[in-house]
Amino acid sequence: MSKLQKITSANRAQMMLEAPLTQIIPRLAIPTIISMLITAVYSMADTYFVSQISTEASAAVGVVFSAMSIFQAVAFMIGMGSGTNLSRALGRGDSEATKTYVACGFFITLILGTLILILGRLNIHALVRFLGATDEIEPDAIAYATYIFYAAPFMMCSFAMNNLLRFQGMAMYSMVGISTGGILNILLDPVFIFGFNLGTAGAAIATALSQTVSFLILLFMCNTRENTISISISSFRPTPRVVGSILYNGVPSLGRQGIASVATILINRMAATISSDPMIISATIASISIVNRFVMFINSAVIGFGQGFQPVCGFCYGAGRYDRVREAYFFCVKVATAILLVLAVIAMFFSSSIIRFFRADDPIVVDIGTFTLRLQLLTLPLWGAYVMSNMCTQSIGYGFTSTLVSSARQGIFLIPTVLILPRLFGLFGLQISQPVSDVLAFVFAICIMRRVMQDLKQKENRAS
Repeated sequence: MSKLQKITSANRAQMMLEAPLTQIIPRLAIPTIISMLITAVYSMADTYFVSQISTEASAAVGVVFSAMSIFQAVAFMIGMGSGTNLSRALGRGDSEATKTYVACGFFITLILGTLILILGRLNIHALVRFLGATDEIEPDAIAYATYIFYAAPFMMCSFAMNNLLRFQGMAMYSMVGISTGGILNILLDPVFIFGFNLGTAGAAIATALSQTVSFLILLFMCNTRENTISISISSFRPTPRVVGSILYNGVPSLGRQGIASVATILINRMAATISSDPMIISATIASISIVNRFVMFINSAVIGFGQGFQPVCGFCYGAGRYDRVREAYFFCVKVATAILLVLAVIAMFFSSSIIRFFRADDPIVVDIGTFTLRLQLLTLPLWGAYVMSNMCTQSIGYGFTSTLVSSARQGIFLIPTVLILPRLFGLFGLQISQPVSDVLAFVFAICIMRRVMQDLKQKENRAS
């Protein structure tokens, strides 16, 4: 503990500005990678245990997952927006601003989570139909969504506090809260689903309880650990300038995850147009849900690595060390691309086994899912440059540019491909939509980052 305190208090500036990037970024990234992986694992655990019930139950989780992604998107918008401002304020040495952004990040998220809980419960039947549930999927989707909405405020505040701790360089505390909830979720799933015979509702109850535990742990960490900036209602001053700055820097996260949710909803709805057979429709939604959860598991390691990069990026930019921002970006792109390339090759050989692990009893799910997964693995290595470009532009306050980058992969390019390609090529068009979008988003991000790097170089020259 003393080592962590030392790093995050008196030596924070020296660590961020002087320590070798090859050491400090992995050091900050390891806790976030663990948190992201455990979060992805318990997400896959939900899919695995529910898939043992039926294909319709598996599809129901996939349908409701898009709503959960919206929770996460809103929470990350506030948490990342507050966190990027927080890290730059730390770089400037503005302690009053850091307290304001921490308080606003927490309480604004709590208010929004409570509103989502109320609106979601009042409109749950219409909502699951809008998300893509068919007559066969709807009962399981409602059973799952009911308890997920009850947990929305706690879930969202956990995501926000996770980001606030990370941007203070306190990723280890964040890891403890997120990981504990994730492990608890994995343990509770079979108990509630099969032990208490609650089916999909049991999976949702397990998730709701686990997220509440994470919330309590993270709140304890934020308010009791030495060197953390406490969440105080007295510092909650949501002035138009503060809220505007949070939104400006947080909208890229909303773009990245919120538009991804919209794309998922469209995919679920387009699945209903490729066949008149309810079994094919349910199998398609279930297989795409399984593929998305597995790919998210792989990508979570890269996102976790990028989150170790963000505090360094924001701090160095706030301190005027533009050369270090550029160096950190290129280092992270190289590492992330190498990791993704290795993982893509390995997963390609085991694609069929991966899908069978979730739903071996349904050959239609296995066939559709295996081919879909292999197509997505082909473009997986491109995500390294894309993810780091998004995180870099967001961390240094390039809000509009970051929004464009974050919206590209699952918004600007994916939504049109989902609307067009299935109409032309049926199921294959639906399966190829994401890989096509990945290639276009990669090219777009590289073009954007060339301009950003040139801008940072000019700032560096003017400062010297």
